[in-house]
Amino acid sequence: MAAFTGKVAIVTGGSAGIGRATAVAFAREGAKVVVASRRIKEGEETVHLIREAGSDGFFIKTDVAKAAEVKTMVEKTVATYGRLDYAFNNAGVIEPKPGPLVEQTEETFAHVIDINVKGVWLSMKYEIPEMLKHGGGAIVNMSSVAGVIAFPGLGIYIASKHAVIGLTKTAALEYSKLGVRVNAVNPGAIETDMLAHVANDPEAKAQMGAMHPIGRIGTAEEVANAVVWLCSDKASFVTGHSLLVDGGLTAQ
Repeated sequence: MAAFTGKVAIVTGGSAGIGRATAVAFAREGAKVVVASRRIKEGEETVHLIREAGSDGFFIKTDVAKAAEVKTMVEKTVATYGRLDYAFNNAGVIEPKPGPLVEQTEETFAHVIDINVKGVWLSMKYEIPEMLKHGGGAIVNMSSVAGVIAFPGLGIYIASKHAVIGLTKTAALEYSKLGVRVNAVNPGAIETDMLAHVANDPEAKAQMGAMHPIGRIGTAEEVANAVVWLCSDKASFVTGHSLLVDGGLTAQ
C-alpha cells in the first residue's frame, strides 16, 4: 500500500514547476490532491497528471492573498474528501524587474509580500484547524535559499522568503504538540518558469548551475521528493526545520 493512501493533500501554486511535480508525487504515494492556482488551464493539466499517476484530485482557482478564496479552498477540500492531512504552501512570485531595493515600487513590494508571506499565513490559518480535527497533519511551506542568504537585486523576494521561515518555526512551536508538523523547503536554482525569469538564456543558466557545488541546476522532482519526505512518517521527528535542497550552494 502506498504511504499516503486514504490521505488528502493541498498544493498551492500547483499549476506548474515544483508545485505540479509535488502534486504528482503526492498522487503516486496514494494521496488525493487538491491543486490550487490562479491559472485554470495549467491547474487542470496538473489534475490530469494526478489521475494518470493513479489517484484523484481537483482544481480550484485560488489567489492565496485573498482570505475568502483560501478559506473556500480548504472548505471545498474537506467537503469533497472529508479531511485534510498534508499541505504544500508553494504559491509564490518574484519581482517583475529585479533591481536595487530603492528602485522597486510600493506596488511590487505589496504584491510579493501578499503572495509569498500573507499567502503562507492565510493557508496555514485555514489548514491547521482542519488538520487538528483528525489528529494532526504535516505542512511544508515554500521558502528558498533566499530565505537564508541574500542576492543583490531580489531584496523583496529575499525578505519574503526569510519571513516564511519565521512563520514556519512559529507554527511548528504552536502546533507540534497537537500533532501538526510544520517545515519549510529551501530550494536552490531549480528548472522552472521562475528560474527563466532571472536566467533567461543558456549562458545565464550555465552560470547559475556552476554556482552550485553539485555542478548543475536542480529539478522540480528533486524538490518534490523532499516535500513528500517531510510530510511522511519517515520525518515524524522533524518540525520547525528548513530543509535546503540546493546542491550545496549555501555550504560555500
